[in-house]
Amino acid sequence: MRDLVDFLVSELVDDPDAVEVTESEDDRGFRYTVHVAPDDMGKVIGKGGRTAKAIRAVVRAAAARQDANAYVDIVD
Repeated sequence: MRDLVDFLVSELVDDPDAVEVTESEDDRGFRYTVHVAPDDMGKVIGKGGRTAKAIRAVVRAAAARQDANAYVDIVD
């Protein structure tokens, strides 16, 4: 799942080497924290948050296929 998040975000940004995805697990499921370069933050979030919502939807759907829960956080 971490590879999926990394792939989706890396394809959107201008500086894919700056993309960092960390994975943690809590009582609700897997949590993926995404760090990108400051200049690429707008590309990952998208207009009105549409791109971020799409990333979260794809990751949630992939996790559901594996009977798990997954959440994506995009941070500065």
